[in-house]
Amino acid sequence: MRLDLNYKAEVVVDTDTLSREDWLKYRRLGIGGSDAAAIMGVSPFCTKRDLYYDKCGITPAMEEEESNWVAKEVGHRLEDLVAEIFSKKTGLRVFPIRKMFRHPLYPFMLADVDFFIEFPDGSIGILECKTTNYNCQNKWANNSTPVNYEYQGRHYMAVMNVDKVYFACLYGNNEDEFFIRFMERDFELEEDLIAEEEFFWKDNVLAKVEPPYTEKPDLVLESIRKHFGPADKDADKIRLSRRHLTNIQKYMELKEQKAALESEAKKLEELMKDSYTAIVEELGISCTGVINDGDTEYIITYNPSYRTTIDKKNLERLKINHPDVYDDYVSTSESRRFSIKKIAA
Repeated sequence: MRLDLNYKAEVVVDTDTLSREDWLKYRRLGIGGSDAAAIMGVSPFCTKRDLYYDKCGITPAMEEEESNWVAKEVGHRLEDLVAEIFSKKTGLRVFPIRKMFRHPLYPFMLADVDFFIEFPDGSIGILECKTTNYNCQNKWANNSTPVNYEYQGRHYMAVMNVDKVYFACLYGNNEDEFFIRFMERDFELEEDLIAEEEFFWKDNVLAKVEPPYTEKPDLVLESIRKHFGPADKDADKIRLSRRHLTNIQKYMELKEQKAALESEAKKLEELMKDSYTAIVEELGISCTGVINDGDTEYIITYNPSYRTTIDKKNLERLKINHPDVYDDYVSTSESRRFSIKKIAA
């Protein structure tokens, strides 16, 4: 593929007055910037299959409230603030254009950009505004940008035909707890991204062919759970394809390796406990001790931890004696345990 750079992004719709429902309908007409990471197999939130279902309007069997909805809402509400901080720090003018754009040469590529940047030479760039917290700031360490955001930025540069994108990320409650990352257009990476997006759109979405699962196991298992729905213990037994025999044998081998390592870990844990029982005896009810060998001082702590629980017996009593309270505060979540048992054929 050789990129044609003689184009200008087309306007699909003015988003300023769109309802969320209508906005989502327009998004399903193509691939947006936040979809790019899933297509490239690096999204931390969804699989390519999940994206396929969404674009085809296939509703999951289990629709649950997103666990990270608060973080998403915080990020959305703070976009203007993040843009303002970026502008003050850089001296660059930033401005929004509340429109959805598309690539005229690849019309399945859509862009709903946070803000645009006006540079002193009159050229235009893109500003993507993000928020995170202290626990996740390491994803931005060493002047890096999270890979899912990188593909989002490259998608937007391709659609808008611009060469620069900045990412501004607020991770605290003041302007010093703020990351600014810069990324230039890379035409080789852009060609790969467009090719992958085109294949997904034409060979999966339009052809109604489900893409295979290639992502991390936890993400795949969650996708399967959402698509098929809750377990049914009364469902018929499934006669599985023999092609799974290799995976079953691999699972059994790994299970044996895991058991051996766990056994060794338990032995080491016992030896570790044996090494400090005399220290605990000398500490008594104290939680802290100090010892010095002349060159080094060791601070030993033996702190308590507390956990409030309700056992199964008391939970049953609560259900019988106070069913209204039980229904208000006790919820049931489902998880499924995978196991293999060998029997003679």
